Amino acid sequence: MQQQSGESWPPDYVDAYRWRQAQYLSVADSPVKIMGALEYYRTHPVEFINHWCITYDPRNAGTEGSTPRMPFLMFDRQAEMVEFIRACIDGEENALIEKCRDMGATWVCCAISVWLWLFWPGSAVGWGSRKEQLVDKIGDPDSIFEKMRMIITALPKWFMPAGLVPDKHMTYMKFINPENGATVTGEAGDNIGRGGRKLIYFKDESAHYERPEKIEAALADNTRVQVDISSVNGLGNVFHRRRESGAEWDPARGLQEGATQVFVMDWRDHPAKTEEWYQKRKAKAEAEGLEHVFAQEVDRNYAASVDGIIIPADWVKAAIDAHIKLNWPEANVWGSGLDIADGGGDRNAQIKRRGPVMTFADEWGARDTAETARRAVTNCEGLGKVEIQYDCIGVGSGVKAEANNLADAGVMPKGIRLVPWNAGAAVMNPAWPVIEGDKDSPLNRDFYANLKAQGWWELRNRFYRTWRAVEDGAEHDPDTLISIDSKIPLLRQLEKELSQATASKGARMKLVVDKSPEGTRSPNLADAVVMAYWPMVKHVTPLFGKQGND
Repeated sequence: MQQQSGESWPPDYVDAYRWRQAQYLSVADSPVKIMGALEYYRTHPVEFINHWCITYDPRNAGTEGSTPRMPFLMFDRQAEMVEFIRACIDGEENALIEKCRDMGATWVCCAISVWLWLFWPGSAVGWGSRKEQLVDKIGDPDSIFEKMRMIITALPKWFMPAGLVPDKHMTYMKFINPENGATVTGEAGDNIGRGGRKLIYFKDESAHYERPEKIEAALADNTRVQVDISSVNGLGNVFHRRRESGAEWDPARGLQEGATQVFVMDWRDHPAKTEEWYQKRKAKAEAEGLEHVFAQEVDRNYAASVDGIIIPADWVKAAIDAHIKLNWPEANVWGSGLDIADGGGDRNAQIKRRGPVMTFADEWGARDTAETARRAVTNCEGLGKVEIQYDCIGVGSGVKAEANNLADAGVMPKGIRLVPWNAGAAVMNPAWPVIEGDKDSPLNRDFYANLKAQGWWELRNRFYRTWRAVEDGAEHDPDTLISIDSKIPLLRQLEKELSQATASKGARMKLVVDKSPEGTRSPNLADAVVMAYWPMVKHVTPLFGKQGND
């Protein structure tokens, strides 16, 4: 069968209805075709949803060329989400879907639930939300079970289970498939997880539960696959902690055993949400004094209401592809930063930059510092002269030893040099003023507690200047700015980490940095960025003329 999808946007719903009608007429009177269709959709959930499921959006009422009830034609990221959940079921791993508002994530999970109910004999699907009326309210399409009723009742008749009587088998918060014994049941609030064992359990808007720990205790032994679906709601809650300890899903890499699998739905993933849409929504939120709400629900910023953020999320976003926006010339000097994992669930991270443009991000879990050193060196091979500034304290001390071994064996690539970086060391240029040329500015030694604070603050200055250059046209030497190539891997994780660290005055009234506020994990990629953009040693050729103080 031809696959109908939402690859172009908005989809042609009239054409989709026409295709569905033609397929229905072709199959309806042929038992052989019906059997073939059922067998096909049993193993093709994406096609099942795109071909036959519907969705509902009351905002379309009265809009020319559209209708509130329409074919569910998924855009690419939604289709990837279906495959993600299927992989978690097969691998028996927990999942977390971090989303901005209005991405259709709940509708996708409802359609998956219907697919399991139809095609997985004996499966038990659970659904929970913070309030009962959000789980099921007859006639209200905002409720989860009413969404599934709409999907099921709109399916062609050959999908209907033998013996199905809707009033008997599709009751309040409970669906039963009389043909294969599959069920979908709902619970709310503190009762989530009390209804027995499940193949998979969906927890809608789980960052907003009142007593999430009680729910976790109830679900722990009742399902091997729980799926948290939510917009963000601040730091330190169960949803945030699970997201921080999880691993972002990469279909090429597959599931990471034993970790919560994280799937991100950013507003940019929706083909209808353009930069113009974003700026309009943001301006409205600012006019109404609701910037923090916008930051949480659209930008997925967990720290939106946290005081003392060193690098605001808006500055980070402005730096994405700044080299293109500002038409910088291409630099010919490379640099790199390497953050070393210090045990537990920590991971190694490496950043590469070409001049002020960040071109590469990598993260891995090896605990052998020799292996880490070799990987970091390999990542920089063939670039010519490269300085890799690395975290040299603690376990990081083994990196230099391995670099010496590579050099002694004659296999260290030409031009690569590893430079130790000690976050706890004294500040650089202690007698210089913090603000160059300002005689009233405090001195570096009086303002910063250590090199870590100085490094983070200098990175903040780069982002600030870049934001001013992008937003207001302020002129700065590109060598004092920063750009993040939008094509680098781990971009979303990097955005989040860069806006995680906070600053405050310590006991000696000097600036100190808290990289991991309560409920967060160490921002390894961001630490690598700090090192990568720390001043190159003096023998390195300036990138764009006079060497700056950054």
